[in-house]
Amino acid sequence: MTRYRPPQPKSSAYITKPGYETLNQELKDLWVTRREVTAALSAAAAEGDRSENAEYIYRKKQLREIDRRIRYLQKRLDELVVVDQPPTNQQQVFFGAWVELEDEEGQCITYRIVGPDEFNVEKGWISMDSPVGRALMKKNLDDEVTVQRPAGQMRYIITAIRYTEDQY
Repeated sequence: MTRYRPPQPKSSAYITKPGYETLNQELKDLWVTRREVTAALSAAAAEGDRSENAEYIYRKKQLREIDRRIRYLQKRLDELVVVDQPPTNQQQVFFGAWVELEDEEGQCITYRIVGPDEFNVEKGWISMDSPVGRALMKKNLDDEVTVQRPAGQMRYIITAIRYTEDQY
């Protein structure tokens, strides 16, 4: 008996130009790595009994993981839409915006709204599909935003919106 899991909802297909180039470079690097792993797999297979050959088993698993990622990237890169121009209305939050928020305690935090393929928590880049990203989309300066979290609701006020890193 298997457990049914409904398919994940489709993630947004938007990406920044540097994000697209990063994924494209990852795909090229994976093809190089795949050649190396295939050579190591062939050498391990030549050693004889494959059922107890740890190197052979490890390389087969590694090759499966690389092939899975290559298939994913090839499909994903075809459907991505590169956004490299800021929107005409820069007073509203859209894809690619740096948004400065102030929470209820007066703490300021800055997020950048990016696609789901390039979010990075350390940089403060959040996905447009995340709860905070969805709540911020199409909001204006000085709007109050409420985000539902597992720990309860959090309220933010948008204090700045910009579309270049060095605008402020």
